[in-house]
Amino acid sequence: MGNGAKAQQKRERNVDKNAAKGSKSQAKVNEAAKNIVCSVCRQPFLVTTRAPALEEHSQNKHSKTMADCFPGVPK
Repeated sequence: MGNGAKAQQKRERNVDKNAAKGSKSQAKVNEAAKNIVCSVCRQPFLVTTRAPALEEHSQNKHSKTMADCFPGVPK
């Protein structure tokens, strides 16, 4: 006699446990948080992106000021 039935029951219990936990991926949350968009190239940035990074993008990619690329974003 083997333990096939016990193993199958354990697999079924584990499937139920994992389904209840949900996913732990941060990808969907990060996509939703991208609401700063460059008006020139339409590249999205996370809400938490600070002014120096936005200034660097506008200078390096477009040779413009931050106000030209990101109107409405405070410095």
